[in-house]
Amino acid sequence: MKRIILPLFFLASLISCENDSKSATETTEVVLASHSVTPVLLKKQSGFENLNLFSLIASDDVLTGSPAFVFGGSADGSGLLKNTDGTFTFLVNHEDNFSVSRITLDKTFKPTKGEYLLNSNGGTWRLCGASMATVAEHGFGPLYLTCGESGEESRTHGLDPFGTVGSASVSRELPGLGRLSAENALPLNKTAFAGKTVIVIGDDDSGTNGGQLFMYVSNTVGDLENGSLYMMKRNDDNQREKDLVLNQTYNVTFVKIDNHKTMTGAQINASVNTLKAIKFGRVEDLDYRKGGQSADREIYFNVTGQQISGNNADGSRAKYGRVYKLNLDPANPLTGTLQVAVDGDVRTGISGKFQNPDNICVTKNYAYIQEDANGYGDETHDAYIYQYNLTTKELKIVFELDHRRLETDGTKYNASGMSNFGDWEYGALIDVSEQLGIEDTFLLSVQPHTWRGAQYKSVDGGSNRPNEDQASQIVVIKGLPR
Repeated sequence: MKRIILPLFFLASLISCENDSKSATETTEVVLASHSVTPVLLKKQSGFENLNLFSLIASDDVLTGSPAFVFGGSADGSGLLKNTDGTFTFLVNHEDNFSVSRITLDKTFKPTKGEYLLNSNGGTWRLCGASMATVAEHGFGPLYLTCGESGEESRTHGLDPFGTVGSASVSRELPGLGRLSAENALPLNKTAFAGKTVIVIGDDDSGTNGGQLFMYVSNTVGDLENGSLYMMKRNDDNQREKDLVLNQTYNVTFVKIDNHKTMTGAQINASVNTLKAIKFGRVEDLDYRKGGQSADREIYFNVTGQQISGNNADGSRAKYGRVYKLNLDPANPLTGTLQVAVDGDVRTGISGKFQNPDNICVTKNYAYIQEDANGYGDETHDAYIYQYNLTTKELKIVFELDHRRLETDGTKYNASGMSNFGDWEYGALIDVSEQLGIEDTFLLSVQPHTWRGAQYKSVDGGSNRPNEDQASQIVVIKGLPR
């Protein structure tokens, strides 16, 4: 496997077509519309009927600029850039294809061309969450950080979003971010800790040592090679997740993993015991609150939970999942306080409906929490997206996935028999209001896991996932409050 290590200041120099950070109220040529032959696979819930939904692209669509391109299955992490000519570049992880597609959209936001920037040979691992780093927001980039999640030896890739398609089979590993089963690597806003690059990483591990919350810190902006890697621990050394109680505050510290670049994933994983880090039941996606320096240091992350058996037979980890709030000390990213914001194991009210939160999108006022049911057999609904008010802590249900079981096309989307509650899941939800110049606009990845067919096999051009036959969809959401 060829490894490419990006030079120290290379990341900060890629600024030709970065994220447009201008006000979302400025004039735009974008016209939101459905451009896909696939219907929107979402159902709006009470109180959110006025949202506008558009099917942007899905696996049955033919793009005029690349008629042979097929949009892959299990769309997950994503990132959008507005280019200097007014067009757009959209990168999407295809989790089970181990690949990343690149979609070009015209000035009106119509998809015109698709290609694979990374195929399954280069992707190497399941690619879940992703973050698009830009100079405007993070101080370096543009760079697409996409995480491998195929066990403890996986790594994170750093992709130039405007890179050459011919190198799609080449891995772009970032050894500085260590080896772990990472869900997402989130660089904090450049204003959070001036002069530093701080990246928070979720470890989606359900094994003996559980999953951890990691942090990479470099004292040089854009340096993803020479920084240090840390794990989060409670200051009292208590490693049990369930000993963290709803609405209480705990002091935490990120402790250094010495020589992490020379360590195997197994060695990094085992260091949880010597460092006394918290053993969570699968740390998933994470995001920071928007709105200025103090908000940039307010981080929310999902723990999806795991069954009370096997490695969690002692019930020390969450079962139905949790949302955590981490506040970092303004003077030092390695210290802070931790709270349980939402606890799915408290089976009352709306939080009692939780079926294992996975992805999360945090805005100025809300956290949007997306479910990925773990298949316990007691699911009562298809996957929801919840709106969590960061101030009042009120929780509302915004969407439920629409499996179309009762529609005339139901057998298409349930190819191997009618799906069970929770069989489908969401990928990334990202706020694109500023890029599009239209307030309260988001892109959502949908993973309809029972929508399958031979025509979706090997669409990325790699040979590592020859039998992967899922389809997927991207939906535009207009009117979702930020």
